[in-house]
Amino acid sequence: MRRNNFVAREELAVSTIGYLTTTIFDYGAIKSLPTELAALGVRRPLLVTDAGVQQAGIAAQVLAHLDPTTVAIFARTPPNPTEEAVLEGVVAYREGGCDGVIALGGGSPIDLAKGVALAATHEGPLEQYAAVLGGVGKITEKVAPVIAIPTTAGTGSEVGRGALINLTNGSKLALISPYLIPKRAICDPELTLGLPPLLTAATGIDALTHCIETFLSPLVNPPAEAIALDGAARAWRFIQRAVTNGADREARWEMMMAALEGGLTFQKGLGAVHSLSHAAGALRSPTLHHGMLNGVFLPHILRFSAQSVGNKYEKLSDIFGISRETNLAAAVSDLVQSLKLPTTLGQMGFEARHIPQTVVRALADHSNATAPRKASAEEFEGLLRAAL
Repeated sequence: MRRNNFVAREELAVSTIGYLTTTIFDYGAIKSLPTELAALGVRRPLLVTDAGVQQAGIAAQVLAHLDPTTVAIFARTPPNPTEEAVLEGVVAYREGGCDGVIALGGGSPIDLAKGVALAATHEGPLEQYAAVLGGVGKITEKVAPVIAIPTTAGTGSEVGRGALINLTNGSKLALISPYLIPKRAICDPELTLGLPPLLTAATGIDALTHCIETFLSPLVNPPAEAIALDGAARAWRFIQRAVTNGADREARWEMMMAALEGGLTFQKGLGAVHSLSHAAGALRSPTLHHGMLNGVFLPHILRFSAQSVGNKYEKLSDIFGISRETNLAAAVSDLVQSLKLPTTLGQMGFEARHIPQTVVRALADHSNATAPRKASAEEFEGLLRAAL
């Protein structure tokens, strides 16, 4: 009897993928954690996670594979990682006599873990390592080794070279360096089976946005574009299934792969969706979910950039299985709405008074450099008002 590819995958050994870093991917991948820690020479790791992951019992699942007496735990990651939390994590790292970091959770714990791995091994304030301030070259190979274990299928931070941190001065800056790419990514879709529908949708839209934006970036990187297209196709096909039935193992596998592929394409750069999402996400109040912001901004930026991307919208339409005559921005907007995600900033608590500071931050964001159409201050303001 002919068996589908997903069944065949489950019967094979866990996949190991070498691209930028080493990724162990499949159901059961978490069992490899002790082996990977040993391979990196890590004997006393700091587990960086958040309260939600702890309460869901996922941290306990991970610790079950380790001697808990050798692991220090920092579980106070805020929804958007902050410089204050990084410094608290460094204290936990040093008090635990740690020599490496396990990042467990969504993008926030993984980014925070990267910040801790940097700050624990490099002197001075984090701001000096921000990419837009010339900090890339200041980050060295001394960064503590990180093993990233995602519990959502969204950010791709487990294979990304950057970490977004809200600094104490109110800015949200990216720390970027190849030395910040985790030494290992352990991607086990089992850890996402309990993710609620809303978070499944929000993180899934994040993954889709990464693939679309990196594909549209004008930088020349055909291998990254091919990965982005493959990831976008997976996300488009399986996100609704993952949201509708969180126990759908095939959909969870495919969405985690889409998220991974989105992260693998970061080398090509993002664009104006992320410039705006990073900027709006820097607000301390209200706290805005990054994936939901992407879902609001993506249709607006697709309309804004339509004349600056050649025939790439046609290629996206082809892999999505929609007519080339279909308005791509409208199709994405329909998808976001069908997933019951916010479709306006107002629904998320963003107000008109937040626009001026958001425009300033969006203009300064590192993602602007690779946008197919760069927005002016006036255009950013118009986009934000349209999204309200």
